[in-house]
Amino acid sequence: MAKFRATRAYPNADIHAPVAHAMVDCGVYCDGTRLPGKYTHAAAVDKVRELQSAGKKAFVWIGLHEPDEFQMQSVADVFSLHELAVEDAVHAHQRPKLERYDTTLFLVLKTINYVEHDSMENAREIVETGEIMVFVGPEFVVTVRHGDHSGLAGVRKRLDSSPSILKLGPFAVMHAIADHVVDSYLDVTDLIETDIDAMEEDVFSPRSRSGIEYIYLLKREVVEMRRAVAPLTQALSRLLTDHNDLISVEVRRYMRDVLDHNVIASERVASYDEMLSSLVQAALGKIAVQQNVDMRKISAWVAIAAVPTALAGIYGMNFDNMPELHWAWGYPAVLCVMAVVCFVLYRTFRRNNWL
Repeated sequence: MAKFRATRAYPNADIHAPVAHAMVDCGVYCDGTRLPGKYTHAAAVDKVRELQSAGKKAFVWIGLHEPDEFQMQSVADVFSLHELAVEDAVHAHQRPKLERYDTTLFLVLKTINYVEHDSMENAREIVETGEIMVFVGPEFVVTVRHGDHSGLAGVRKRLDSSPSILKLGPFAVMHAIADHVVDSYLDVTDLIETDIDAMEEDVFSPRSRSGIEYIYLLKREVVEMRRAVAPLTQALSRLLTDHNDLISVEVRRYMRDVLDHNVIASERVASYDEMLSSLVQAALGKIAVQQNVDMRKISAWVAIAAVPTALAGIYGMNFDNMPELHWAWGYPAVLCVMAVVCFVLYRTFRRNNWL
């Protein structure tokens, strides 16, 4: 499971790392085009307001990676972010959700990454998760990333080359991020399905020894995916029905496609969960059958071994008056009786498929 680092520690508690240490990128966009130059978060806001006062459509997009409390609060002061959302953004471990604070939307997305592995025997983790928190207002987008596999740099690069989408404003950026995350869900579910198919083939192979612990591992990862994917459906549905005063009709049309993909991913994950539950039952049944077969073999060999054990025990009691005790052929005769009875029992058990 992915674990997040909430804060950074420094030798001197009074010294805080600047926001630039957590800032991945900060861009100012005007009429769908990114302006050249590098900005601090405060300078970017000032530039956006200057452009808006001139009648242009402008916004700033700032990306942060695992900021500490001081860094996040510095950004929150500039963009007037609500303290509850800021706390969630710093400490992470949030369920996918959508919240509104005045004219700002706060969207939490869980990212999923498939961990490559040669076989289930060598796998310790199949899915690792991260988080992306998105603050969206009329003049800004603030993304806070936890984890190292979100791929937001690629999203920004694609948007930088798509002025027509950026012209729709900061909520179009929110759509692009959500679309990227949900599309990754579909990619991961395809890879997980391959693992499940291999596991299913192994469970139902006649001579395989089913490793039920690997099914449990896969089921645990699917449960983690379900917690990431399923709650997002409700959040995306609210984006389509609520907040019409913030989100344009065109962006809501794009979000509808994202919702459809998320529903597909959620249904896939739910079906995988049910399939793995069935595989657990099948594996347990197969183990029970294997145990019954082993017990029959053990019982058959015990029955065969009981005959010479019983005869040897009887003749080992050293009484004087025992049958054929003083007969010259007594010893070979007993050995022959042991061998014959054991052979008959062996043939009988073989005929009945016990051995």
